[in-house]
Amino acid sequence: MKSIKPGRGPSMQGLFGSIAAVLFGIFWMVMAFSITADSPFPAARFFPFFGLVVIAIGVFQAFYHYKNATGKQRMSLLDIVDSEEEPDPLNVRFGSHKQPNKHCPHCGGHVQHNFQFCPQCGKELLR
Repeated sequence: MKSIKPGRGPSMQGLFGSIAAVLFGIFWMVMAFSITADSPFPAARFFPFFGLVVIAIGVFQAFYHYKNATGKQRMSLLDIVDSEEEPDPLNVRFGSHKQPNKHCPHCGGHVQHNFQFCPQCGKELLR
């Protein structure tokens, strides 16, 4: 059975984008601290801490995209893979398991429950 999974390429691009967001957050904090250091308004001193929010979001996304780029149990979206290569985690999580395979009575080859003909010998399967 085929399932659709997120591509490793888009996940890796998301990882690099997350790293860029973390670097931007650091740059934001440094620049905002230097700009607001001599500000007469006390509320302006909180402005640099928005960089911490950007850094936290970037770190979270970096871990998420790294897991999708390198892991086998990925959320299903883009790549088409066989269930023998990588099982679909949504099938396991929500209980929609596939039907077990059966064997061809003529040649003994493995066939899925919904096949009408054996893919190895081509003979019609009995129901």
